[in-house]
Amino acid sequence: MATINLPPVQPILGVNPSYCVPHQTTLVMREKVWSLSGDTFHIVDQNNHEVLQCRGQALSLSDRKEFADSSGRPLFSLRTRHFTIHKTFYGQAGDGRELFEVKGKFSLGGSKMLATFTNTASSNAAVELLIKGDWFDRSAEIKMGNVVVAQIARKMLNMREIFGGQQTYFVTVAPGVDLSLIAAVCVCLDEKENETK
Repeated sequence: MATINLPPVQPILGVNPSYCVPHQTTLVMREKVWSLSGDTFHIVDQNNHEVLQCRGQALSLSDRKEFADSSGRPLFSLRTRHFTIHKTFYGQAGDGRELFEVKGKFSLGGSKMLATFTNTASSNAAVELLIKGDWFDRSAEIKMGNVVVAQIARKMLNMREIFGGQQTYFVTVAPGVDLSLIAAVCVCLDEKENETK
């Protein structure tokens, strides 16, 4: 899928206002090879500046992943919700509040997920984002209604993927959209796809 210029989203959209930057950003998310904790990602922008940290927690019953800013300050934990029909994840703040939920949906020939959250970055409105992709085409879109707020593309088969099973994602995020939320959605999609392999 070719990257397009995504229009700014107004009002800003997400759960971490400081990650709603005023320009389009492409996140490069590389799964760390041979990570003992599993599903640890190195997340930088198109200029190779670290944006976020995502560390998998070894031996976690909820497959917990800790998201932190570039200095290591915690933002939220991404956890798996158990006893659900479709694979479901949720983001949890340090004080225990649930920030967002990402739930798998049935889809033939592709992937489909729904992210729901309260837009605490601006309006406090309830928001739904539809994540729909075709992993044969190696791409996905994240939409709010008919508006594309992010695009995800996977790098074509490389040595990391062949020998270590690790992926590299290029995630283009519209101006005004929370980079941390979109990165978490991408990790959820990666987890869901790994489950079906």
